[in-house]
Amino acid sequence: MTFNPNADVSNTRAKRRGGGAAKVGGGVGIVGVLVLLFSMFSGTDLTGLIPGLTGGGAASDGSGSESSLDSCLTGADANEDDACRVAAITLALDAYWDEQMEGYRAPTPIIVDGATQSACGTASNAVGPFYCPSDEGIYVDPTFFDLLRQQYGASAQQLAQVYIVAHEWGHHIQNITGIMGKYPNNGTGAASNGVRIELQADCFAGAFIGEMTETYDANGQPYLIAPTETELRDALNAAAAVGDDHIQQMSGMRVNPESFSHGSSEQRQRWFATGYQNGVGSCDTFNVSGSNL
Repeated sequence: MTFNPNADVSNTRAKRRGGGAAKVGGGVGIVGVLVLLFSMFSGTDLTGLIPGLTGGGAASDGSGSESSLDSCLTGADANEDDACRVAAITLALDAYWDEQMEGYRAPTPIIVDGATQSACGTASNAVGPFYCPSDEGIYVDPTFFDLLRQQYGASAQQLAQVYIVAHEWGHHIQNITGIMGKYPNNGTGAASNGVRIELQADCFAGAFIGEMTETYDANGQPYLIAPTETELRDALNAAAAVGDDHIQQMSGMRVNPESFSHGSSEQRQRWFATGYQNGVGSCDTFNVSGSNL
């Protein structure tokens, strides 16, 4: 359980958008799982490299139809349904960041149904959750979590889902505060801007989860309840799964820090834990030397 069952989550701004038919074939193996996990955090669709896995086409109008999440009313609903959970998480994240920063503006949360177009390309379960700076949209297809759980043996349980969405929200914070512009892509490497951006988003996610019981609905009910040790391990495992070194090892490659774009498993877990324990103020990954990153 992640959400307070009594919380009112009916005023979510999230919308379903889609109309395509993203499909996933079976039997892609461990390398396929790792590619999917990498795509989940990078927003880069590498799934064309996996036999049997294809993203469906977007709706013909380029954006897809929209529908609301009318059945998502309470925290109990969010605990039972992935799409409702993602939508409800956005309410808690909005409340948290509105308190954390002056001039906060919310991103546009899109629950992808099949496939849709963003300003950064097609969004589908094949690409995984991502943030698009151009339209300030956070795109999540909840069937991606089912894909990882049911077909590929990954956990992707409730707190891991919160972490994933909070990580993408962290990229929005980096965008609207000018961090992305100040530290543009300068290539790969263990101390590259790309790695620092990703580790900071992990730290932001940890900070949110560390204080997630402090965000409240209009009736004064907390949206979320304190995570258990098992839930925290699930979130940390999700962070480790997309470490550059882990992906390289499981793909049969040697670990090459010069090619890192997201950070090692140890770094991703450590920066998540740093945010969780010490809050947003501890998340400056850009004033840390490469050896201490």
